[in-house]
Amino acid sequence: MLAYFLRRLFFMIPLLLGITLISFAVIHLTPGSPTDIYTQFNPKVSPEFRQRLIKLYSLDKPLYIQYWMWLKKLAHLDFGRSFAPDARPVWDKIKERLPITVGINVLAMFFIFIIAIPLGVMAAVRHNRFFDKITTIFVFIGYATPGFWLALLLMMLFGIKLGWLPLSGLKSLNYESMSILEKSGDIAKHLILPVFVSAFGGLAGLSRFVRSSMLEVIRQDYVLTARAKGLPERVVIYKHALKNALLPVVTILGLSVPGLIGGSVIFESIFAIPGMGQLFYLSVMSRDYPTIMGCLVIGAVLTLLGNLLADISYALVDPRIRVG
Repeated sequence: MLAYFLRRLFFMIPLLLGITLISFAVIHLTPGSPTDIYTQFNPKVSPEFRQRLIKLYSLDKPLYIQYWMWLKKLAHLDFGRSFAPDARPVWDKIKERLPITVGINVLAMFFIFIIAIPLGVMAAVRHNRFFDKITTIFVFIGYATPGFWLALLLMMLFGIKLGWLPLSGLKSLNYESMSILEKSGDIAKHLILPVFVSAFGGLAGLSRFVRSSMLEVIRQDYVLTARAKGLPERVVIYKHALKNALLPVVTILGLSVPGLIGGSVIFESIFAIPGMGQLFYLSVMSRDYPTIMGCLVIGAVLTLLGNLLADISYALVDPRIRVG
């Protein structure tokens, strides 16, 4: 098992380098420049000042030299300084926002698993019956609904029309004057809509996956044997069938991470949540290359760690994976 873990860990290094190389090239080859924010609409800016900015940001050097300079800094865990007017270290910006994004995604994943697994099991047990058809419709709605559209719809309904939930941010204006209990309730109210939007698509997909896996397992001979022995249906389903049906679901844990992190850019921007997704969006809009690369590296590392966790979990439950 240790050799398998080290092998998987080693393969992550070239993969991460490949991700950073492609991302760096794509970002720098897109139209626009970080200097535009200072010079494009300011007639007082001289061409000499623009050239000094380009030299200050090392944008006058060939792309491969810029990448090598960035990579050497990354080797010392230095993400550089932001091109934004505050010129703060990129890592300081990320570490302020990373816990918010990770916290929302962990909450979303928690709700996805505790709702989707029972939903998928019940749909499989009631195959082709009314409940199964209702969940199938729910799944199609979940697949077809764009996250940004759902977010705007919920904001109009619960935030504007009914006034039950706050529209944006993580805290109310009078947050500092609240008691600890009120502060917890205030943050929870602000998180309801973002977490729901983040979990909705994954909930539909995972429940469908669990349903398919359960349908395959409950047709196996050992499940028929358990029923023939006269075991109660609850024991057959939840003790014998579900345990084996959940093995493929382990891989979903790792595969869900990229989608959730990518979705953070949408719902954090719409709900004005000061997380890493919003930071990434603002950085792209201002061509803040160091911050964009910092967000991409953190996102890639989280994704690779999620995949590693899924591989290790799967290897623990199925020894053939370790041998292969």
